[in-house]
Amino acid sequence: MRKNPVGWFEIYVEDIERATKFYEGVFEVTLTQMQMPEQFSGMEMWSFPEDYSAYGAPGAIVKMPNVSPGTGGTLVYMSCEDCAYESSRVAEHGGKVLHEKFSIGDFGFVSMIEDTEGNTIGLHSQR
Repeated sequence: MRKNPVGWFEIYVEDIERATKFYEGVFEVTLTQMQMPEQFSGMEMWSFPEDYSAYGAPGAIVKMPNVSPGTGGTLVYMSCEDCAYESSRVAEHGGKVLHEKFSIGDFGFVSMIEDTEGNTIGLHSQR
């Protein structure tokens, strides 16, 4: 593998409007609706801001027939300047803080949150 192992991520949701408000509020970004080809009718995707020249992987929240969100699947860690800052905004946007910021040694800090759809999301920062 020559680059970072993740090239794209998708976070599955039930209520796309509620989830969009949650992620925009917690991360202070604007998600962009992606146009879906006709063969993907019923699927809706809203992408996070992308910068392919920077560290990390782009991704989207996705509402798709027959795919449900929830705990126990793949865990996505969102990069933050200070994960305590983002986690401090989780409850006001309808989510839950599962674990407050804690050290992972030389690798920085993480906190664990649950979004409005029941997905567990990790927040990671170096400070």
